[in-house]
Amino acid sequence: MERASADHHGRETAYRYRDAGGEGPTVLCVHGSGGAHGVWRGQFRLASDYPMVALDLSGHGDSDDVDADAGYETLSAYVDDVVAVAEATDASVLVGNSLGGAVALTLALERDLELDALVLAGTGAKLAVLSDLLSWLDDDFDRAVSFLHGEDKLFHADDERLVEGSKEAMYDAGQAVTRRDFLSCHTFDVRDEVGEISVPTLALVGEYDRLTPPSYHEYLAETMPDCELGTVGDAAHLAMLERPAAFNEAVKSFLDRRVA
Repeated sequence: MERASADHHGRETAYRYRDAGGEGPTVLCVHGSGGAHGVWRGQFRLASDYPMVALDLSGHGDSDDVDADAGYETLSAYVDDVVAVAEATDASVLVGNSLGGAVALTLALERDLELDALVLAGTGAKLAVLSDLLSWLDDDFDRAVSFLHGEDKLFHADDERLVEGSKEAMYDAGQAVTRRDFLSCHTFDVRDEVGEISVPTLALVGEYDRLTPPSYHEYLAETMPDCELGTVGDAAHLAMLERPAAFNEAVKSFLDRRVA
């Protein structure tokens, strides 16, 4: 797997890239709040069919941070990150989870980057955040992290390895960046615009996801002109980590039919 970075707007955005002979379009994966590229490690198995890229948004993982207020300003900065990496890798398919889905939708609505397809996984056209969680992100980060790793939120199964790895990633991102991420999700609402996105789209949800439930994805499938619904069984919000084989099969099947 190749490590690289894209220079743009006075900062470097780090990413990982793998091409194992894939002949399809390059796929760029965008993580969610308090995450990093590692959440997509299971998706690099698709690289024999589709070159795969996963980035660290500004302030996450190995990427430089950005001075931006929470909300639209942060989302726009994250969109800049994705555009820079997409241009560096010739990526034309975006896979976005949670906050990453908001970034992908914002890009599709506002930028001229040519896209072949979108996969919106564990996300929605509106991403309101529980007021208690926003409060804990302000003054009790440990409680916020614990809450997010509760039953059927980030994970369905009680897999200690996954839970501990996810918590470590969130602490690595830190309270300030994670809070900024969730506040940016909280202000995100493109319900009046999402019907304008005509790119072939897969709305893919973990069966037990309580953070962005199936109804969010049903809305996308009903509102976007070329969007189909998919479900990953026995998984919650981070279905790509919890059930990577099933997640990959859903993505591959969609891309094989629509863009290969």
